[in-house]
Amino acid sequence: MAEMLLELLSEEIPARMQRRAADDLKRLVTEGLKKAGLTFETARAFATPRRLALAVDGLPLAQPDTREERKGPKADAPDKAIQGFLGSVGLTLDQVERRDTPKGPVLFAVIEHKGRPTTEVLPALLADAILAVPWPKSMRWSSHGLAWVRPLHGLLAVFDGQPLTGALALGATPGARADGTGPAQPPAFVADPNAAPEGAALRRFTDQTKGHRFLAPASFAVRNLNDYRARLGEAFVMLDGDDRATLIADRAAALAAAEGLRLRDDPGLLAEVTGLVEWPEVLMGRIDDAFMDLPPEVLTTAMRGHQKYFSLEDAEGRLAPRFIVVSNMRADDGGTRIVAGNERVLRARLSDARFFWDQDRKKTLAARVGKLTERVFHARLGTDRDRMERIRALATHLVPLVPGADAAACDRAALLCKADLTTGMVGEFPELQGLMGCYYATHDGESSTVATAIAEHYAPQGPSDACPTAPGSVVVALADKIDTLVGFWLIDEKPTGSRDPFALRRAALGVIRLIVENGARLPLLPAFQAARAAYQAQDPGLSADESVDDDLLTFFADRLKVHLRDRGVRHDLIAAIFALGGEDDLVRLLTRVDALTAFVDSPDGANLLTAYRRATNIVRIEERKDGITYDQADLSSHLLQSTEEQALVDALGQAMKATGQAVEAEQFDSAMASLARLRTPVDAFFDTVTVNADDPSLRCNRLRLLSRIKMAMGRVADFSRIEG
Repeated sequence: MAEMLLELLSEEIPARMQRRAADDLKRLVTEGLKKAGLTFETARAFATPRRLALAVDGLPLAQPDTREERKGPKADAPDKAIQGFLGSVGLTLDQVERRDTPKGPVLFAVIEHKGRPTTEVLPALLADAILAVPWPKSMRWSSHGLAWVRPLHGLLAVFDGQPLTGALALGATPGARADGTGPAQPPAFVADPNAAPEGAALRRFTDQTKGHRFLAPASFAVRNLNDYRARLGEAFVMLDGDDRATLIADRAAALAAAEGLRLRDDPGLLAEVTGLVEWPEVLMGRIDDAFMDLPPEVLTTAMRGHQKYFSLEDAEGRLAPRFIVVSNMRADDGGTRIVAGNERVLRARLSDARFFWDQDRKKTLAARVGKLTERVFHARLGTDRDRMERIRALATHLVPLVPGADAAACDRAALLCKADLTTGMVGEFPELQGLMGCYYATHDGESSTVATAIAEHYAPQGPSDACPTAPGSVVVALADKIDTLVGFWLIDEKPTGSRDPFALRRAALGVIRLIVENGARLPLLPAFQAARAAYQAQDPGLSADESVDDDLLTFFADRLKVHLRDRGVRHDLIAAIFALGGEDDLVRLLTRVDALTAFVDSPDGANLLTAYRRATNIVRIEERKDGITYDQADLSSHLLQSTEEQALVDALGQAMKATGQAVEAEQFDSAMASLARLRTPVDAFFDTVTVNADDPSLRCNRLRLLSRIKMAMGRVADFSRIEG
């Protein structure tokens, strides 16, 4: 058994792509090994900013020998058939076997394949995997035809301590020759680099790699993974991303603790910084006191988004005038010059923020509303001023439906919620929109209700984002998201597959969370209609098709299934409630789903569901035969011959009345309990009554009775949608 080591050395790979690329490389290589019949024990992938690496241990030195049998024609078959078989297997007549079978003597070819040495199999296999690595974005460079994430500089490929033979020809783009006539040449594997076409750009398989770009740029040879890791460590490269992340977190925490501070938890930034450095040097810098009166979000955004600095806080959770920077350079002076340089860069960026902060506050948010006419929200949906007016109109509709919401405050918040888009601060830091509006509204003397609603009207923006609870915030946030959804539905810009450029799925999930987590009794269909009316008041040319509302409600049903998946709620139960039609109150819907879940999980419910399917299947089959429907006709009481039939009729009548009253009163547990009482009479009916009686009148009457089971249960849910 031996070990294979592969490294792809390139220019800096974007941090967000590294881990996925390493996993893809591992998947492609291991799939190729399995297909080639090469078993292995372990496979480990690594990524740094400049390299993807893969180590596969426990590989055999050669493929296993294989034996294949092929059945041919009968021994006395025409000569042409026999010769055709011999030609297909590459053997002569004396090399094939003649075996007796029940149908007479038959020719069999036994073909033995000698396993190839692993060193012959690996090069082409690795080249195919390298070319197949998928990248979210790729590039071409020079005249090469290879599309890869960044220019590829070297290929280290070692098996059992020795470099593999072969190369990757990068191909050429059209017109690559000096005379501009060169044809396009795709990248491909070259078994013998010395026989490659003259001038072909090759990346040969070698045992050579390089360390840190600046601290150890010289090449060196490696034999296996342990040697590779050790030599890289000497060359200022930490191969394992988890090791780099742990080192950064531990050293940052230690530096913070030495100052009596603590590191603000930021897993996303830690993952990104880990992908930016091969040799982490963790240092602490200082924020000038002159900037500490800026909003803390401005400071953290400037540090995190632009400079990749970690923020620190004191024991009370207040932002401290310190930051952590992770350098990719070893400093002989302990990092003094690196820290000074980063402090200088941060000072310049915060000076810009200070300028925007001071200038923005010279004009009130209300005075900025007019500038929204200069900003296009969408070419077919108007300006941001148009959007703001639609949000105001929709907020007016929603206020009565959200307990505690103040109409005047919600209208004021809706008027001002988009005004900060015209400020210099939001222009510099777009991720602060809404939040800066809150600060500016507070500075202008707006009420805390208005300021908070402005800050929170974009929320929630994801599953981990906090959901607003203040009534004013809920109203404006709902109006903002519903306006967006209805608008893009009106112009038929719906999400398709994985494509969702306007984040409409996120907006729908935001609406669901706002309603469900706040227990808001807010019917969606009237809200959609109010939003659609606001659009059509601004642009009468927009579609007035009311089917938009139903289609959007169906979209919400799909999003609700996703939202409730983590709670273990079955998607088919949600579909069973939505299928009744007209259910657009999400709080009521979830109450119905909870009651339905308890019902189908009970013994009575499970058995009744089985009987429901039996009854509907019988009716459906007979209706297809007869060409009529049985759910519209009345029962004939004189044809009820057995006590079981009469008992079922009475039970269904009571159940239909009870469930109707319970559903009307939104007492869904009681409705389910009424259905559960049907189990005994339904079971008794099927045990004693023959539905397809010889008497046609009896048969039709009993089919009408079965159809009433569906009618009675259909008042609570569409049980045909329930699986299992």
